[in-house]
Amino acid sequence: MDGVFMKKLIKLVLGCALVAAFLWFGSVLADRQRLNEDLIRLHVVANSNEAEDQNLKLQVRDAVVESLRTALADVQDTEQAKQYLQKNLPALQELANRTLDAAGSAQRAVVSLCREAFPVRDYDTFRLPAGIYNSLRIRIGEGEGKNWWCVVFPSLCLPQTESGFRNTAKAAGIPDSLACAISEDSHYEIRFFFLDKLGELEKLFAK
Repeated sequence: MDGVFMKKLIKLVLGCALVAAFLWFGSVLADRQRLNEDLIRLHVVANSNEAEDQNLKLQVRDAVVESLRTALADVQDTEQAKQYLQKNLPALQELANRTLDAAGSAQRAVVSLCREAFPVRDYDTFRLPAGIYNSLRIRIGEGEGKNWWCVVFPSLCLPQTESGFRNTAKAAGIPDSLACAISEDSHYEIRFFFLDKLGELEKLFAK
């Protein structure tokens, strides 16, 4: 009788553990989808790796980030942000080219809103796993130099404290579980690991 009871108990425990694992992994998949859909990355590509071209990249970055920090301040969701960016691509391209002109460069910038593959990336108070993201892409000149990445929505390009990051993420509708996972919270290392590996799979199948 005891043996039968123990077998039933083990089956029950294993069943509960399996259900819990499925539910947990389902929430990870949901967070991965939120990263794909709810964030808009900024990707600035320099003409070359020459010091002058890299400096131009940073000047264009600063001009665009400052413009969008103000323009997107009251935007509440990703769709609104995407609509604004799509509508204002010509103005953003003009801003980038004015910045290049002011620096005495004849290079031209091309600005587009697209989907791009990104590697895992560490920032001051958070990190983002690899994957396919919405991207505001700025290619300067031949676009053969080093990249610069950040997040324009929610506005995370400028350095923030950890609490500032959490507040910005929350205001953009990012759930606590995801905010914790990308804020380098040691308790969420496993969650981040799976978010990153799922992103790598996305990149692999997107090729």
